[in-house]
Amino acid sequence: MTASIASADWLREEGLQQLLAILDRDGEEARIAGGAVRNALLGQPVSDIDIATTALPQEVVRRAAAAGLRTVPTGLEHGTVTVIAGGRAYEVTTLREDVETDGRRARVRFGRDWGADARRRDFTINGLYATADGRVIDHVGGIADLEQRQLRFIGDPEARIREDYLRILRFFRLFARYGGGRPDAAALLACTRLKDGIARLSAERVWSELKLLLSARDPSRALLWMRQTGVLTAVLPETERWGIDLALGLIAAEGELGWEPDPLLRLEAMLPPRPETVAELARRLRLSRRETARLAAWADAGFVTPDLPAAELRRLLYRHGASGIADRLRLELARAVGRGDEAAIAACRRLLEIAVQWKPPRFPVAGRHLQSLGIAAGPEMGRLLSRLEQAWIDSDFTLDRDALLEKAGAMLDGEREDGN
Repeated sequence: MTASIASADWLREEGLQQLLAILDRDGEEARIAGGAVRNALLGQPVSDIDIATTALPQEVVRRAAAAGLRTVPTGLEHGTVTVIAGGRAYEVTTLREDVETDGRRARVRFGRDWGADARRRDFTINGLYATADGRVIDHVGGIADLEQRQLRFIGDPEARIREDYLRILRFFRLFARYGGGRPDAAALLACTRLKDGIARLSAERVWSELKLLLSARDPSRALLWMRQTGVLTAVLPETERWGIDLALGLIAAEGELGWEPDPLLRLEAMLPPRPETVAELARRLRLSRRETARLAAWADAGFVTPDLPAAELRRLLYRHGASGIADRLRLELARAVGRGDEAAIAACRRLLEIAVQWKPPRFPVAGRHLQSLGIAAGPEMGRLLSRLEQAWIDSDFTLDRDALLEKAGAMLDGEREDGN
């Protein structure tokens, strides 16, 4: 089966053509490889462009330098050199075969066999190459699988997974984006049998892959199959008893709401909102500080409902901050959309607008203002400031400094009378 990507705009970029030209001559060959070819055939955007070549890494560096191109030794032991051409970075990798793998990394041997290089890759739709003029070369049946929206491992699925257990998560991530219908039965069986191998992977790799999955436009079917096979429990044991119904509802509602995929919000929809659960997950997956802070704020925010009065919402926002409460309201809005509850949808929208536009008001009274009333710094001042702040909050932040100081005087008079 023949195919071409000659119409792709990026293929005609001067830097790419220059790089291919210097590598594809004098007994060596070079081709565009993998995801760029796949996406071009599907008419989807292409971000990273990888190049495969028969030239050894040192020869890639030599030829690039002779052409005035800068190189970065990205992973020489694995045959990869990054070459900067036309302002774009290209990863150039020598053809190779895996000599030894441990489920996380491989020791490779360089080669010149394009078929062998294709067969060491993960999925058929990623095992495609293209020449400088756009002719697609397919050693593994990837073109047919693309046309049928079928995601299949190259060769024996269990063998591919044992080379790198991250391929289990990558299977579901790519299925979410490129798959159609029911997933490949052999792949599902292999993922089910070998899911315990995920525990051997670094937390950073697991979270990176999971976040990519949750960033897909519609990962619903992938999540359902991950749950069915037990892979989701292996990665997110917190979801086992909590379920993923809310996440599926959120994904379904996003189109109607005009929301872009938000991987952290989708993750929140799959977790029990308990601070200790979120803290353990963040530690286990080594989430960034920003990601951890957002999940913690959501877990700490408490439940909000569509019938919450606006004044009460502002009190919660003042005490807890906007991030977690806004996420709670987003999930409530998704629930309301799922129920088709127009009143709840309208109410959640109003509350969410308040939350996202929230700017914390500044409490207008400080210790120096109370000192003018003859109150010395100390525990008594602290208690009075707390009472005044609560009164200010209860007024929906409307009491100004003069009114609060007047109230402070009344409080002090009342305490003196009680003391008598």
